[in-house]
Amino acid sequence: MRTGFSQLPLHSGRAPRWLFERMTRLAREIICHLVSEYGAEGALRRLADPFWFQAFGCVLGFDWHSSGVTTTTCGAVKEGIKGLEHELGFYVAGGKGRVSRKTPEEIQQTCEKTGYDAEKLVNASRLSAKVDSSALQDGYQIYHHAFFFSKAGRWCVVQQGMNEASGMARRYHWLGDEQTDFVNEPHAAVCCDHRGKALNFVARESKISRERVTQLAAQPDREVEHVMLRRQELLMPKRHWVRSEDINPKYLHKILLKTYEQAPADFASLLAIRGVGPKTLRALALTAELIYGTKTSVRDPARFSFAHGGKDGTPFPVDRENYDKTIEILHAALHKAKVDRSEKLDALKRLGRFNK
Repeated sequence: MRTGFSQLPLHSGRAPRWLFERMTRLAREIICHLVSEYGAEGALRRLADPFWFQAFGCVLGFDWHSSGVTTTTCGAVKEGIKGLEHELGFYVAGGKGRVSRKTPEEIQQTCEKTGYDAEKLVNASRLSAKVDSSALQDGYQIYHHAFFFSKAGRWCVVQQGMNEASGMARRYHWLGDEQTDFVNEPHAAVCCDHRGKALNFVARESKISRERVTQLAAQPDREVEHVMLRRQELLMPKRHWVRSEDINPKYLHKILLKTYEQAPADFASLLAIRGVGPKTLRALALTAELIYGTKTSVRDPARFSFAHGGKDGTPFPVDRENYDKTIEILHAALHKAKVDRSEKLDALKRLGRFNK
């Protein structure tokens, strides 16, 4: 399920090479420790927690609250565990911009080696992205999509959208498996400073709307077009997500021709149809309301930076010597101690208590 999302200010710039190299090494040690003690699924649960993820990014030394913490932290993890994926049973696909579009290909390449069904994971990746870009229309365009998964088929998504008008970014977290429900309240927790109105197809109260929109999408386009043309007066509700062109009969004809040919069995199937995006869903939602009287929810589901410092000097400049020492301690604790696994972890816990 989606576990939450965070809203962060958009910042320009990137992590300097000297910092990102350290972030990569420290991320590798932390992920190795998490998998060693909690398993790959335990690491997924933590990455899917927006609060834990934020603290993780801060410990790695990136800005404590900027949008870049998402892309840089995910990139550091992906780069850090490169070559250790099969040993850990923990994998990463996707990333920012053009890299995100390679997610299905990267998942398939990994599954060829693990033997897991790639189609299920690719579908989870695509649907989670489609929900946050189309089924939940909150004004943020997805530009980053990172897909973390285990060889057992559990997965988590950390993806981020931007709103250039407000200068803010919003991060969405998912945690799922083969039983995940993508279309009915998929989030279990939400972390966000800003709340607004959204066209929310995945809200619980949108259940009937999802059914009607799916039913409408499976109808012959001419039948719906005739209904719309017979209306002599069209009263537009005052909603920021509705535009007159969204219910133009000619536009509806193009939409319904595509959806009728594929006849979706449910809302998730409709969402998965290539080309069905925010505008298509807005048009279908308004048409379904006019024909069936069903409304779609407009409820917005939105409801440790002192470890090593931050790249912009907040709360203080990155202490390189201390950063390197942390990496050295973690690496030695996991790889060099001549004790068995349980003693090794106990020693690390004692070290953590000592440093408090």
